[in-house]
Amino acid sequence: MRNYDLTPLYRSAIGFDRLARLAELAANNNGNAGYPPYNIELLGENHYRITMAVAGFAMNELEITSEGEKLLVKGTKNTEQTERQYLYQGIAERGFERTFQLADFVTVEGAHLENGLLNIDLVREIPEAMKPRKIEIGSNSDKVLEGETTTVRTKAVEATPAA
Repeated sequence: MRNYDLTPLYRSAIGFDRLARLAELAANNNGNAGYPPYNIELLGENHYRITMAVAGFAMNELEITSEGEKLLVKGTKNTEQTERQYLYQGIAERGFERTFQLADFVTVEGAHLENGLLNIDLVREIPEAMKPRKIEIGSNSDKVLEGETTTVRTKAVEATPAA
């Protein structure tokens, strides 16, 4: 039983359809099959790093695209090289495409290739409006300023009979 039907979640969870879609995507994600291997590190409170082992790939053969909440890392092996005759080939030279689902407010800060490892730095930048803030608790008497009174005026509306 590899496929799960999450349709009942859509019917009973109003506003959580995005969460159900992410769970369904994670359950059905069979495409990447573990190549290339990668690590995800927590560097600080809001700083992350994805490290991918991309031995044999040059910088011009790698492409990183960030679109919305998706990060796509693509490696295309240059096939114009001279043909080699291998007695044993243990280093994979195939192209790859790996997709990462980014959380809300996570953006790519930069990337660099060093010693066959591709490091992608990510940062979570929460907008000021979304950050928690302290609300001062006051009393109703704080609203009335000294010497100032508030009056409420009502306007009488006469009903006219319909003719």
